[in-house]
Parts: sequence; structure tokens; C-alpha cells
Amino acid sequence: MEIITAKQASEAARGLTFEDVWAALMEDRQQQAESRWRMDELTRNVERASNTVTELTSKTKSSIDELTKKLGELTKRVDGTSASVAELTKNVGGINNSLGRFTESLFSTGLDGLFNEFGYTFTKQGPHVKFKIDGKVAAEADYFLEDGEYAMAVEVKTELRTRDVDDHIERIGVIRRYFDARGDKRVLVGAVAGGIVHENVLNYALRQGLYVVTQKGNSAVVVDLPPDFQTRKW
Repeated sequence: MEIITAKQASEAARGLTFEDVWAALMEDRQQQAESRWRMDELTRNVERASNTVTELTSKTKSSIDELTKKLGELTKRVDGTSASVAELTKNVGGINNSLGRFTESLFSTGLDGLFNEFGYTFTKQGPHVKFKIDGKVAAEADYFLEDGEYAMAVEVKTELRTRDVDDHIERIGVIRRYFDARGDKRVLVGAVAGGIVHENVLNYALRQGLYVVTQKGNSAVVVDLPPDFQTRKW
């Protein structure tokens, strides 16, 4: 910026009229007014932005608080539902266990004598017989029938299914290993029993060489064997 002396300013002003000076002052005032307006507008924009941020922050906090509250309520309902489901599962499990024990009781009387007609002479019948290998229960038979030559593991189900047949075959294999480890040379055979036995499951069990026991009236009976039935022996 160039600096001039008072004398130079005086000489420069000699050629100016009042109108020139007035016009210059007005232009300067207009520029100052425009500057103040711009500053005021900028200030107002900043205030509006600040208010918007404050309002948004408030709404966001309110929304977060409301969401947190709803999540808390939902969690309580889920916990309550989980507790109800757990209790229901426990009750259903209890009912199933009771029904299972009831079904087993239906086959408990005279089960060993049912197989006399098939050449077996079982002299001992035990419920829930456990077989331990290396100190741990490796298999458990709902009923175990024995004599000096044969032993039969019987699995009882309220409703017999195909997978129950497969599981029992595997179970008898474990019992066979238990026998072998003790030098027990008796022949192992198997049977499955059910309060409900569908035809497809019945036929599947017979094809696997297992005897099938069902309820007939108040008695347990071994189903008729097909001509091509072959007893599976372990």
C-alpha cells in the first residue's frame, strides 16, 4: 500500500468537487453496509447450522434413548419367551420320559418267554442293563435277556422309527465288543419293541434280522416272521 503525505493529499483533493467526495463516501458506506449484511448473514447461517446440529443431536439422543428402551423391552420379552420355551421343553421332556417309561412297562412282563417258540430259553431278564468299557458306559439295553448260549438286547420305543433300528444295531455291536473283551462267547441277537410300529419300519427291522415286538390288546407279541427272515447274529 502506497503512503502519501498530507501535502500530496491536499493537492489531490483540489480537483475534487463536493459531489465527487459525497459520491465516494456513499459508495464506501454502501460497501460497508454490504459487508455488514454479509457478516450478519454469515452469523445467521452459523446460528441456524448450530441450531440444526443441536436439534439433530437432541433428536438423535431421543431416538437412541427410545431405541434403547425398545431393545430393553424386546430383550425382556425374548428372555421371557426363552424361559417359557425352556420350561415347555422341560415339561415336554418330562412327558416324553414318563411316556417312555410307561411304554417300557408294557413290555416288561414275560418278555423273555415270548421267544421260546423261536428256540430260545432265556432264564434271565434285566431292565436298563449297562455295559461299561474303560470305566465308561458304552451301551445300555432297555431289556437284556440271557441264557447260557444266547443273549438278546431289546430296545423299546413309544413310536419305533428307522433310525432307532440303526441305533440299536450299532448298540449291539458295542455289546459284542464288551463280550469279546471278557471272553464271553455267547451269541448276541437283537429285538426292537414299540407301542407304535409303522409297516415300513417293521419291514426294515425284519430285513435287518431283528425280531419285532408290538402290543396286541394287553399283551406283547412277536410279529410273524416272513419266510425269508434271517436272524442277525453277532
